[in-house]
Amino acid sequence: MRISEHGYDEMVEDNMRVREVLGGVATAILVEDYPTFGKGPSVLVLQSDSVGQPIHVVWGIPKGHERPAVLVTAYRPDPEKWSTGFTERRR
Repeated sequence: MRISEHGYDEMVEDNMRVREVLGGVATAILVEDYPTFGKGPSVLVLQSDSVGQPIHVVWGIPKGHERPAVLVTAYRPDPEKWSTGFTERRR
């Protein structure tokens, strides 16, 4: 796994630690799938931080490669923009 510069900056901005983001991968829930994204296939997943608070993480695979998984961005979802379970965007 790798963390993009942007992904790292976003984690820091939202007070997340690398350890808790990587630790939540095993229990991640798929929210959105972007198989044809220009830079390579990626997914938005819902994970939890070390105290159980929701976080969204976009993971991608560089175009033309099979690995590594790259953390593109991570953020704390805004409850006004997402459903109660943070799995659907509000319209």
